[in-house]
Amino acid sequence: MQLHDVKTRRSADDFPRSEHLAWKIAQVAADPVAVPDDTAAMVINRIIDNAAVSAASVLRRPVTVARRQALAHPSNPGATVFGVDGSYSAEWAAWANGTAVRELDFHDTFLAAEYSHPGDNIPPLVAVAQQLGLSGADLIRGLATAYEIQVDLVKGICLHEHKIDHVAHLGPSVAAGIGTMLRLDPEVIYQAVGQALHLTTATRQSRKGLISSWKAYAPAWAGKVGIEAVDRAMRGEGAPAPIWEGEDGVIAWMLSGKDHTYQVPLPGPGEPKRAILDTYTKEYSAEYQSQALIDLAKRLRERIGDLSQVATIKLHTSHHTHYVIGTGSGDPQKFDPDASRETLDHSVMYIFAVALEDGSWHHVRSYSPERAHRPDTIALWHKISTVEDPEWTRRYHSSDPNEKAFGARAEVTMASGEVITDELAIADAHPLGARPFERKQYIGKFTELAEGIVTTAEQERFLAAAEGLVGLAGSELRGLNIVVEPAVLDQAPATPDGIFR
Repeated sequence: MQLHDVKTRRSADDFPRSEHLAWKIAQVAADPVAVPDDTAAMVINRIIDNAAVSAASVLRRPVTVARRQALAHPSNPGATVFGVDGSYSAEWAAWANGTAVRELDFHDTFLAAEYSHPGDNIPPLVAVAQQLGLSGADLIRGLATAYEIQVDLVKGICLHEHKIDHVAHLGPSVAAGIGTMLRLDPEVIYQAVGQALHLTTATRQSRKGLISSWKAYAPAWAGKVGIEAVDRAMRGEGAPAPIWEGEDGVIAWMLSGKDHTYQVPLPGPGEPKRAILDTYTKEYSAEYQSQALIDLAKRLRERIGDLSQVATIKLHTSHHTHYVIGTGSGDPQKFDPDASRETLDHSVMYIFAVALEDGSWHHVRSYSPERAHRPDTIALWHKISTVEDPEWTRRYHSSDPNEKAFGARAEVTMASGEVITDELAIADAHPLGARPFERKQYIGKFTELAEGIVTTAEQERFLAAAEGLVGLAGSELRGLNIVVEPAVLDQAPATPDGIFR
């Protein structure tokens, strides 16, 4: 990997385009390096993972709205929309499928200087590949690039410190991945990356306070924007430049300003794209920093015994966990039983309480209004707080995978004065955890979440297509879509009509 210094430049500076971060990303995307077998295998795992969470979310209102918007944009040739047959415009298919993937906050993750869900790259690239009749091998190459670019940006540039939403790294990665997939010239990719970044920088209020359904839509929007940016760039249209480094650019006015230098790692020429192997998926439908804490709660509940005798629980954890999903956020909504599912998903206090009581976690039952309103849960919930521990923060940001940690130390004080402590650094499903996810676990997650939604025959057909991805060509890529029986889709909530019919 090569480290690139990225900082603000004055318009009067001699700053050749070859030094622009967007150009360096374009060079990586245009590099025809072969995809390693383990990278290709993980791409397939994540396609299966996305299908699993899409099946679980297909009847939810935001997903239904996005799907109905997409169905108003038929196209032939076109792409597929999860759950239904037919052919639709690629950018709208990406919108609907991206929302289905993101709605339950239940797919893959990567955390470093910034945080991300790199699986958000899959819907837009699949949609473009389907519309253009590309091969499975083309799709794998594109996704290897998309994961690489998003992960490398996440390693080098913190967005949340400046309250910018993390999808600002997703727009460029989608554009770069499509560029690889279509074998575009670096000039075209460069312009598309710049456009995509310019159009996907927004505040992270979407993940603050009372969190709305836009949390699911935001990555789908970035994917849609990425597709449209590439289309314009292919037609010869340009982008603001230098988009990161300009004196009125992203770093100068949205990030750390003209005096700060970021260091972004990128593969050198001929270096394989392996960043997807640094990412990890979720066993539980909850914000990633709570994955290890759910496992910790399941482990602690027997030691604690009678939960009514708990006086306080203090979770010593990283800066990110404390301030984003903990009491450091200052969000009273994180203690509100009437809060949205999206808000409860970002309340580690709620999540830890329910996991302690139930010894398990379920993507529907654990968030139900009945569950959130249980008096014993509310009482326990309000006894839990978080505190930043510098050592957990250091480990959160460590570049050493053996040190990196996303967990916490729990300090449980009982009414008797007894103190029970335990800690867990990484989730059991993490690649270095007690039960790391492999192909068997990805397929198990899919069959579990698809049960009652997707017929067994359709599940088997999809899995055969996904596992045989490298050999698919042309219209065969449509096999990555899953069709849900109309009688099941009819259970989706009714939604009002909008502009698109």
